[in-house]
Amino acid sequence: MIPVLLAATRPEQWPTPRFDWAAGAPLLVLTGAALLLLLTSALSTARPARGTYAAVTVLASSFAIVSAAVLWSRVTDEERGPFTTAAGALTIDGFTVFFIVVIALGIALAALLADDYLRREQLDGPELYVLMLLSGAGGIVMAMANDLVVIFLGLETLSIALYVLAGYHRRRAESRESAMKYFVLGAFSSAFLLYGIALVYGATGSTNLGRIAGFLAANNLENRGLLLAGFALLLVGLGFKISAVPFHVWTPDVYQGAPTPVTAFMASASKAAAFAAVLRVFVSTFADYRLDWQPFVWVLAVLTLLVGSVLAIVQDDVKRMMAYSSIAHAGFILVGVQAASERGTAAALFYVLAYTFMIVGTFGVATLVGGTGDAAHGIDTYRGLSRRRPGLALTFTVFLLAQAGVPLTTGFLAKFYVIGAAVESNSYALAIIAMMSAVVSAFLYLRVVVAMYMTDEEAETGPAVRIPLGAGIALGLAVIFTIGIGILPQRVVHWADRATPVVFDNR
Repeated sequence: MIPVLLAATRPEQWPTPRFDWAAGAPLLVLTGAALLLLLTSALSTARPARGTYAAVTVLASSFAIVSAAVLWSRVTDEERGPFTTAAGALTIDGFTVFFIVVIALGIALAALLADDYLRREQLDGPELYVLMLLSGAGGIVMAMANDLVVIFLGLETLSIALYVLAGYHRRRAESRESAMKYFVLGAFSSAFLLYGIALVYGATGSTNLGRIAGFLAANNLENRGLLLAGFALLLVGLGFKISAVPFHVWTPDVYQGAPTPVTAFMASASKAAAFAAVLRVFVSTFADYRLDWQPFVWVLAVLTLLVGSVLAIVQDDVKRMMAYSSIAHAGFILVGVQAASERGTAAALFYVLAYTFMIVGTFGVATLVGGTGDAAHGIDTYRGLSRRRPGLALTFTVFLLAQAGVPLTTGFLAKFYVIGAAVESNSYALAIIAMMSAVVSAFLYLRVVVAMYMTDEEAETGPAVRIPLGAGIALGLAVIFTIGIGILPQRVVHWADRATPVVFDNR
């Protein structure tokens, strides 16, 4: 008996996982670019030309987007369709492609903002770009994952790089403090996520998302306590990453203390990756048990909307104000998640994409106005900005009004779609609360606009602001998308509608 068991488990008889290199191209491009930057900087004695590190990062992100476009044509082909690779651990579908593009855009825009910032702060080097690329690769793994363990591995890759990025400005005590807070609380959230995975495994017998979905569809569990506890712990672990209340306590301090381009990356790419995991796990895998987890998400959405919008009003630091604003935006996306429908998923995807450009643009302006030392973020710094830099003030106004949900911007459409999805799923109370939150949030955005445009010359306190090329390109692209897609959204809406998450049972 024993020799037979040993023979059956000899390494040469284990199945060899097949990896589709074309499917993994976006992931490999980002990881390869990070390794290339590290290797060349370590071996080269000559200092590279200005902007080389940022250019390589933007180029790698562009290649990832191009390879994602190739995958889109493949997964939307009726004869081929979505598929898995790496022994069923990774799923390639329209949903995956959507988030690859969003995360790559977040990396590219943040790199453009970081180029001049690092030289201004005397921190120039490849390390920040390497960490962003690796963190983005972890986010893509989360979006691709067809297994709870793979989601955890992607989350850890994403998070470990972010811990270092948060404390990257080593001469600022606030940056070091934010990194420590993020690391300690992040470790707790990872533990909750891991315990949630263990409980779901105990209830279903698998960590593969397709097998879990198949088991839950075929079996009516009489004792759901273990499964519900797993749902709750998974929501805690992922809720930390999306800054959902009450797991948001790290967000204001970390967003305020981290280098501002890093804050832009965290608020866009990192949050997108976390929502990718939430949508694939709950809306897709646990669809048959949505009546059990929807109340949890409903409560999270309400708390996140109200706490984020109300506490943002009382802030005097613009970065901290936008941190609470980002919490409120997470609440709006949770409204789409709570709908647990195709329309809700599409609305959440559109919101994530629109929010990426809005928030990167917002923190891009904060990067420029913050000045040397990255500390001048009080609202007084923005007084009279329309006289000193009228173009920059107008750009900032576009992003603020878009976040407020003013028509002819992507922010208006994003809010309209998620609230419409809530109404369609009969969540009328949640839709009303979301609309009230939007009205409350509008006050804080108008408060900054008033400071920029309606201030006496004697009250102007802000320094002169220089707009470097990279940051100008990032802000220009963000404005074009925010207004252009706000007026002509059809193609992006159609794209979000077709980006449906799929889970596979690879037995």
